[in-house]
Amino acid sequence: MLWGTKPFKVRSFIQSCQFIFHNDPEDFSQDRKKVLYATSFLIGRAAKWIEPYLSNLANEDASYLLSSWDLFESQHFTLFGDPNEFRKAKEELDALRMKEGGHVSLYIANLRSLV
Repeated sequence: MLWGTKPFKVRSFIQSCQFIFHNDPEDFSQDRKKVLYATSFLIGRAAKWIEPYLSNLANEDASYLLSSWDLFESQHFTLFGDPNEFRKAKEELDALRMKEGGHVSLYIANLRSLV
């Protein structure tokens, strides 16, 4: 689950982290643990972005980003997410059609992946 800065993978990375957090709530009961876990998988520009925060790990005031999963997630989407994600999803939703003779279950799966 190494993560750099490919915009189309931001949501997948965050969802993978959330799955792990929900699967092991005792180990990830604190936001700080969640953020530090997620940062261990950052590479490239994303790793360089978090580096200054990690260098101040001992200083509680300087590492505010490391103490809030919601803030980390929000900043991560803002900096590395696809700015056109919703527009693209709307276009895909508008273009979604069930093919003649197609399976309803496949159509529903495609629909759910867009909403």
